[in-house]
Amino acid sequence: MYDMPRTEEGGLQHITYLVVNYQQLWDDTLMMSVLPLAKIGLVLDRPHYVEEAKRQFLLHIKYLQDIQTGLWFHGWTFDGRHHFGKARWGRGNCWVTVAIPDFIEMLNLPETDGLRRYLVTSLVAQIDALVKCQDQATGLWHTVLDDENSYLESSCTAGFAYGILKALRLRLIPKEERYVNSAKKAIQGVLANITPEGELKLVSFGTPVFDNIEEYRRVPLTSMPYGQSLALLALTEYLRTYV
Repeated sequence: MYDMPRTEEGGLQHITYLVVNYQQLWDDTLMMSVLPLAKIGLVLDRPHYVEEAKRQFLLHIKYLQDIQTGLWFHGWTFDGRHHFGKARWGRGNCWVTVAIPDFIEMLNLPETDGLRRYLVTSLVAQIDALVKCQDQATGLWHTVLDDENSYLESSCTAGFAYGILKALRLRLIPKEERYVNSAKKAIQGVLANITPEGELKLVSFGTPVFDNIEEYRRVPLTSMPYGQSLALLALTEYLRTYV
């Protein structure tokens, strides 16, 4: 809480293995650091932790959500004040689709709460954009969401399926056919890429913020623990809703 490196305006600087990423905000941070911060605040009865988590959501929306498309940029740096390669990266976006419903549920924010309403507005804008760029043949999304020259990727698809399904269940978004169909197609896409041994294929390796889109296209596909976890989230949420 107090010792984590901060960017300008007090953002949680996204640190990765051996790299401090000076003055950088990443969309990954909401899932990796901000949700745990809120949970710790609840468990240890430290309301100032929860309030800081709320502020981090607002700050990350301010700098990372693209107001033109509704999608999220992977990263922002105050050192130069830019979005690097302006990548609307799939898995980074899916962390947001997962984190917002989880955060609202975790804090039990009432429907009239101002922060909840703001977060839902952000989430709806993102999901509306996601529905439009989903690959209709496979149900998957591209690793760079608006770049059809980038490969189709399964971990972000699982995250989107979970987030959309949970948003529907919590009534954060209306039960419209376009949302329901998108989530179901995503589940089908995930299932089509699970091996008989239970391994999710087509998962992109760990991905830093790059200065150009081509670097995202070159990230290798493999199997990763976060792919397994996102698939489990998606499938259990689907079972909770439809079985």
